[in-house]
Amino acid sequence: MVRAILAPSKRPNKHLAWQMNTGIDLQGNFLQTLKDIGLPAGVAKALWIPLPLFLMLVTATVGVLVVVWLERKISAAAQQRIGPEYAGPLGVLQPVADGVKLVFKEDTLSSKSDRWLFTLGPVVVVIPVFLSYLIVPFGQNLVITDLNVGIFLWIALSSITPIGLLMSGYASNNKYSLLGGLRAAAQSISYEIPLAFAVLAIVMMSNSLSTIDIVQQQSGYGVLGWNIWRQPVGFIIFWIAALAECERLPFDLPEAEEELVAGYQTEYSGMKFALFYLGSYVNLVLSALIFAILYLGGWESPIPIEKLAGLLGVGETTPWLQAIAAAIGITMTVLKAYLLVFLAILMRWTVPRVRIDQLLNLGWKFLLPVSLVNLLLTAALKLTFPFAFGG
Repeated sequence: MVRAILAPSKRPNKHLAWQMNTGIDLQGNFLQTLKDIGLPAGVAKALWIPLPLFLMLVTATVGVLVVVWLERKISAAAQQRIGPEYAGPLGVLQPVADGVKLVFKEDTLSSKSDRWLFTLGPVVVVIPVFLSYLIVPFGQNLVITDLNVGIFLWIALSSITPIGLLMSGYASNNKYSLLGGLRAAAQSISYEIPLAFAVLAIVMMSNSLSTIDIVQQQSGYGVLGWNIWRQPVGFIIFWIAALAECERLPFDLPEAEEELVAGYQTEYSGMKFALFYLGSYVNLVLSALIFAILYLGGWESPIPIEKLAGLLGVGETTPWLQAIAAAIGITMTVLKAYLLVFLAILMRWTVPRVRIDQLLNLGWKFLLPVSLVNLLLTAALKLTFPFAFGG
């Protein structure tokens, strides 16, 4: 049964040719440009190797700056106030000012803290989140690494972050920090399993763990082909579990200010605190991007591009149309992700924080059995109606 569910699909994808035409081979174009100006192939390859990582860091950091500004402005609108407006036009430079302040702020260390674990904790939290961006596609070829096990890599990397949080809480030698670290570990374990089951249902339908293949499986029918219609229960489970993994309200128990001062962040300041701050928002943007890829068609637009090309009477291989299609793909991915970020910010001011026992009960007694039933039901429907479930 497992082999039948996960076996690669033999059906040809009639939309694959169009998607391949609209992609941009960044590596090939970059290497060819360097070769054209006279650089050897080995030198060109060496110059390409650090470029994707640099682009990943820049993209994630810029995304965080935009999300921080959006959160300030949306939170202000929800509370009928203005928000930041003096640091740059409409306050767009306020996140930059906050970052500069944290970089130059004094880095303190309490006398009884474990220096090595205290310093290593924020690093262990941030690095896995940044590495997860390697598998996020913004277009057919706009992805740093198209791994065959990309989704499982993301789940595996996300399970490392709670280790850093627990490490930070323990090393701080502070009871509030320790409680925050323990809560973070318990919360992550409770919601990782329902999250994985929800993702496995998508993997079954797509016959692949590759993010590119999952988006392609949703192509061809516009908004009607997105997985959100075939997995209505799974997408709700994924969204709740993702909010819990990102420690967003109403699941911000590990750093509940009214109870634990700042949780595992209590003893941190300066750049170490900035790493926690950065990791939190990078993880939020990452979860929104993964959600858009799994359930909202990724870079696919609500109206298929090939249909628009047919209405305009334009050939699919027209260069300017390919460029427009690639730009639309990037725009669609970003818009879908930021729509989800907007919903997460609104929830911060509309939903009250749950208690720790309610949080654990929701994960173990409700989401876990529901996600398991959803996974088994998806497997049964896929075997019974393979034409409708990607078989």
